[in-house]
Amino acid sequence: MIKICIIDGQGGGIGAAIIKKLREKFDESLDIIALGTNAIATSQMLKAKANRGASGENAIMRTVRQVDLIIGPIGIVMANSMMGEVTPKMAESISSCPAKKILLPLSQENAEIVGTAAIPLPHLIDELIEKHLNNYRNIRK
Repeated sequence: MIKICIIDGQGGGIGAAIIKKLREKFDESLDIIALGTNAIATSQMLKAKANRGASGENAIMRTVRQVDLIIGPIGIVMANSMMGEVTPKMAESISSCPAKKILLPLSQENAEIVGTAAIPLPHLIDELIEKHLNNYRNIRK
């Protein structure tokens, strides 16, 4: 079974939306771990049906080394993003771990990603599933 880590911060809305869509598409065939930069984000992702979750710097730093895939907004690899919730240690741990990362081009930071279009979150999640997750052999529909 593929282990997917969804990382989000602030209110956890992005992560919760991703988890809901993953559950609709793949039911229980995924092991989804919710990692929040804070307890509220983790709680929202657990309500969306993540298998388990944890919050904070140490939980993120340790867990990302044990998963196959990491999904989240691009800010999770940017130190001090999400209004400071993503610490430099978190960003380094996420970006340097061996897991494949699928990052959504959503950012409130003072950074622009060239070559991306302003696409609504639900459409980004659909693209994430159709173009990136359907290729994983271990996922059963």
